Amino acid sequence: MADVRDIMELERPPTPEITRESILGNDKTKKRFPPGPKVSKRPEGMHREVFALLYNDNKDAPPLFPSDTIGNNGYKQTKIKLGMRKPRKWMWMPFTNPARSDNATFYHWRRPSDEPKEYPFAKFNKKVDIPKYTDQEYNLHIKCEGWTKEETDHLMDLAERFDLRFLVMADRYDKQFPKRSVEDLKQRYYKICGILYKLNGDKKVYTYDADHERRRKEQLKKLYERKPEQIEEEQFLLGELKKIEARKKERERKTQDLQKLISQADSQSDAPKRNEKKLPKKKITNPSRPSRIDTNHILQALENAGIKFPDYKNSGVSLRSQRMKLPANVGQKKSKGIEQILQEMGLELNPTPSDEICQHFNELRSDMVLLMEIKGALVTCEYELQSLRHQYEALNPGKSLSIPQQLTSNTEVEAKLSTSEIIDVVGSPDTSSNA
Repeated sequence: MADVRDIMELERPPTPEITRESILGNDKTKKRFPPGPKVSKRPEGMHREVFALLYNDNKDAPPLFPSDTIGNNGYKQTKIKLGMRKPRKWMWMPFTNPARSDNATFYHWRRPSDEPKEYPFAKFNKKVDIPKYTDQEYNLHIKCEGWTKEETDHLMDLAERFDLRFLVMADRYDKQFPKRSVEDLKQRYYKICGILYKLNGDKKVYTYDADHERRRKEQLKKLYERKPEQIEEEQFLLGELKKIEARKKERERKTQDLQKLISQADSQSDAPKRNEKKLPKKKITNPSRPSRIDTNHILQALENAGIKFPDYKNSGVSLRSQRMKLPANVGQKKSKGIEQILQEMGLELNPTPSDEICQHFNELRSDMVLLMEIKGALVTCEYELQSLRHQYEALNPGKSLSIPQQLTSNTEVEAKLSTSEIIDVVGSPDTSSNA
């Protein structure tokens, strides 16, 4: 471009001086944003949610004074339609409370056009129905040593005046009569009510135990008057009790594991006997000596049979229904057997846990488990008897030993045929071969 200007003899602008700025360029101007609204700091102690309600979306400060317009448009519609009618009058008018018996007159504001109504709070004045008695009923049924008729009438009058608030009645009790405690007043009042209710044919009678109430208050007083050393000692004893219970549960768990191992060993030892029972008689060529039934072991097992329910006599509150809960050592098979027997007998699985029902229900289920143990022992005895009979027939061909096929109880087993008698009849294999 510079050569063209020289040929046409045109003026050319002066060549600018080469500098660092012309090569690298000037620094870019920084963009300046308009200053935003000043953010006010949340006052100390004010919750974040409450502080957020003070500003709108534009973060405008709230107005200092209430205004009738929102922005520049105002309300869309008028809130109140003002008319030219006169407002209704209110008058200071009297009223009475039907719950009061002194005919006191009170005043309140009310419109004259409104109809007079019963005082609405009179329905909350509830009175206790205090029984009444005649002189004849008092002389025949209510008369008691240590209480005169005047003092009894004074007690019933106080009960009606103060709505059975016995603490207030004991405070307002007339001093011309002997000093009575709150328990004495309650005992006398509820005794009179019980007698009158029975005379009227009502079977529901409340019985008040004054001695129990006195003992309860004494125990409560002792509880509140404990010293710090006594409280620490009690906490220490409770901690030791928890440790003892934990060790007891650990021993029970180990006992259950040991019983499982014993039962598994017994089942493994019974497996050859079951296989032997399935074999036919003719294949028994060299029978072994008949096994003896360990009657002592069976009797000891039956004595230990049943359910041993835990004793909930620990300190503190416990539910009576816990006494009917089956222990953990009762297996699932026995639990299902108990449920089946209860259903056959038409009994509930979880009856009402009263004291008497808990005791009898636990004894019944323990007897059920004992019955199942006896049945199991009876099956074992029958199997042993059958095994002895097969061995006798194998050793003495042509001879048969009559053994009952099914025995009903342990007494019948002992009465009809004992194990020692069978062994004496069968004898050992050596003696039988010599014979």
